[in-house]
Amino acid sequence: MNRLGIENPRGLVAFAALTGCLVTLAVAALTGAGGVFAAAGLAGCGCELLLHRTEPGLMARLGRLHMGATSRFEIRCVLLLLLLGRLHVTGPIGLAAAMTLVLCLLAGQALHAALITLIRRRRALAVAARNIDLRRLDISDRPPRRLTEWPGQRMLVYELSALLGLTASLMTGDARWVVAALTLAAGSCLITVVALVPYLVRAIRRLPGAAQVLAEVDAWLIQRRPRTVLYFSGPRDRADQLTRWLGPVAALPTPSLVIVRERELLEALEPTPLPVLCVPSAAHLSQLDLGGVRVALYPANTGRNIHLLRIPTMQHVFLAPGGDGDEAAAVDPYSKVYDQVWVAGEAGRRRHVQAAVGVEDADIVEIGRPQLDGLRVDRTGHTPAPLPTVLYAPTRDGAAGEPIVRALLDSERPLRVLYRPHPPTGHRTPEARAAHRRIVALIHAANERRLADALGEAPEDAEAQRTEAQRTEDARRRAELTKRIAALDARLRRADADEAMLTRDRAAPDPALLTEAEGLRRQWHQAHWAASPPWLHQVIEGDVPTLHSCFDQADLLIGDLSDVVDDFLATLKPYALTAPAGLGEEEFRRQNVVARAAYLLGPGASGMQDLLRPLFDPCLDELRTARHEVKEFLLGPTTPPSIQRFTDAVDALAEKGETVVRLRDLHTAPPPGVGRWSVIR
Repeated sequence: MNRLGIENPRGLVAFAALTGCLVTLAVAALTGAGGVFAAAGLAGCGCELLLHRTEPGLMARLGRLHMGATSRFEIRCVLLLLLLGRLHVTGPIGLAAAMTLVLCLLAGQALHAALITLIRRRRALAVAARNIDLRRLDISDRPPRRLTEWPGQRMLVYELSALLGLTASLMTGDARWVVAALTLAAGSCLITVVALVPYLVRAIRRLPGAAQVLAEVDAWLIQRRPRTVLYFSGPRDRADQLTRWLGPVAALPTPSLVIVRERELLEALEPTPLPVLCVPSAAHLSQLDLGGVRVALYPANTGRNIHLLRIPTMQHVFLAPGGDGDEAAAVDPYSKVYDQVWVAGEAGRRRHVQAAVGVEDADIVEIGRPQLDGLRVDRTGHTPAPLPTVLYAPTRDGAAGEPIVRALLDSERPLRVLYRPHPPTGHRTPEARAAHRRIVALIHAANERRLADALGEAPEDAEAQRTEAQRTEDARRRAELTKRIAALDARLRRADADEAMLTRDRAAPDPALLTEAEGLRRQWHQAHWAASPPWLHQVIEGDVPTLHSCFDQADLLIGDLSDVVDDFLATLKPYALTAPAGLGEEEFRRQNVVARAAYLLGPGASGMQDLLRPLFDPCLDELRTARHEVKEFLLGPTTPPSIQRFTDAVDALAEKGETVVRLRDLHTAPPPGVGRWSVIR
């Protein structure tokens, strides 16, 4: 919408109004217009509150530009004193009192911010954990959120008090009102500061130091003896590289462990039964007793991997990402530092060997894609529903999707469209946002026409399957499940607790809660699809329904070269790719294996009618055999299941690791009758 990145129209209006209020405050203070100052101040408070609720990202960006809530509050306090000096309503003594109180208020705010920073830093443990029993560590509770959170809103309360006092003084001519209001604000700030002091003292005296935390973690590691570790370092927006492997690792029959290096990743992780350690410091990581770990899995190539790679008692594995169908994708030469590279299928093996970066063919293991084992697979030839469903799931911003959606909606034979853009779509450029909005408008207009045409062929047939009462009940059920999932998620994540408290309290996963959460999400998806008539198009934004749930609904996928298409290939249902302009069809298929089993759409959605024919008549699906071949080439054979191949690969490498450790111990053992330390000396 604008260069500030404000998505909400109300947020844009509020920001413009806030800027105008600040300018008005400055002019009113210089000219002595008390009534204008009070009105602009009250309006500014309302704009601040609206922006805190609707545009938290903007408020954070203003803070990084040194125009955050504290700076704006200080400017308004100075302008208030300037106004009081111009009005002469307080007299010398009243003005001096007001200045003293404002200085106390500003000093109290600074002291409050300093105390919060000290408490947070002291409560940042050397190692944070989830699902690991560290209850013997004497970790105290964090301060209540009302004392530490919402600093911007707290300052708005102080400012509002001062403005109300100013208004009363202007109306009565009595300076005591504004002095009393400033006294109330400064006193409230002082009470907040005093209430934080015991928590700082408690944090300094009671929270365990690094040595104590590491010793307790080591005791747990020695007792549990995890054999496999899933290790990840990276920004929060790349956490999906880790989360996609949580399920397969949790399914291993032997104890496993997750190690992350950034504290923000703990918040990004979905609830999991796996024990999780967050070790930000390389020095602390080197002190942990990981001697029982035999297999280390790395979902991403990052520089901080070296901190675990240097441990010789482990076998190190790089989990090559998806996209094995893109032969032009670069293979990182860093991959040769691992003992093995695990890929989905033969395509990944060839890509690494042909790249000639030092990865030997013998060190490449094909494990399939364990994350896709739960998808519904069409093995005998897909028979679409009477009203077929087309899933359009682009991953790139741009206007190319508008003609595709328009062609689908204008199809001679009716169908249903599910539009599920990639989460960042519409947030990168104004052009992409505009294209996304036009697509949404097209779909909403098409739905209005279908609702108005209640006697149409497809709606009539679809509505015959379920009554309106049943759909209303499904919608009510979905709303109820949404509330239950939110409440359960709050119990699992505990927004009232900080990292130290979660480390203390999450001693072990609660299987009942995790099972309940999974069951509720499954029921929610069923209710979602049942609540909407199957002849209505849908725009799906956000995390739910999940992409794999959309796969189960779709008879055809339209996408671009991405992991989305690679995943859909596992269903063996037909899919189409948008071919780039300027590249011939033959060359496009040659460069991208996944395109060899895809129907292709040219610029402007050309070729849409040829694409839709097999959707209504499966006998015209000429690429069914090609999809089977490409699927096996990219994702590996169907049997045994990928999760079994993954488990077998872990077991085989762990056994190899045990052999390496036994041989190393044998070669380094001292002669009989001579102590190890004597040999070393």
